[in-house]
This record gives sequence, structure tokens and C-alpha cells, in this order.
Amino acid sequence: MIEKYIKFPRIRHMREDNDIKQQTLADYLGCRQSTYANYELGNREIPLDIIIKLARFYNTSTDYLLGLTDCIEPYAKSKK
Repeated sequence: MIEKYIKFPRIRHMREDNDIKQQTLADYLGCRQSTYANYELGNREIPLDIIIKLARFYNTSTDYLLGLTDCIEPYAKSKK
């Protein structure tokens, strides 16, 4: 079976490492638990706004969640 969407295993690892239930995150994100479960499984595309909310929730960068960096620390806020 060819996978349609990219898997982001870090969102599952972050949730499990922090002992958070899928339902808790689904409530925070404003979606159903089954939708969130499909994000973790790679069965559903994760919208950009959800990735941003998850990064804020975990106090990390979107790059970390997407697997583009191994640095878990969030980026410094820009001065604008």
C-alpha cells in the first residue's frame, strides 16, 4: 500500500512522552479524536495551522515536529 500522506512520528512521541491523551489534544486543536489519530498515523494531511498549534502547545518549533531539525528548543521570537 502506498502511503498518501507524510507521517510525522514526533507528534505521537511528544504526546506519549508528556502522557497526554489524543482526546486532550483533539479538544485543544478543535477537532475530533479520530481526526487527530489519523494525523498521527499519517492517514490524513495535517493542516499548517494545526502544526503551528502543536508547536506552541509543546513549546518547540514546527521544524522539530516536521523532522527538519533535531533541536527541540523553539526558535527565538523575532523582534518586529
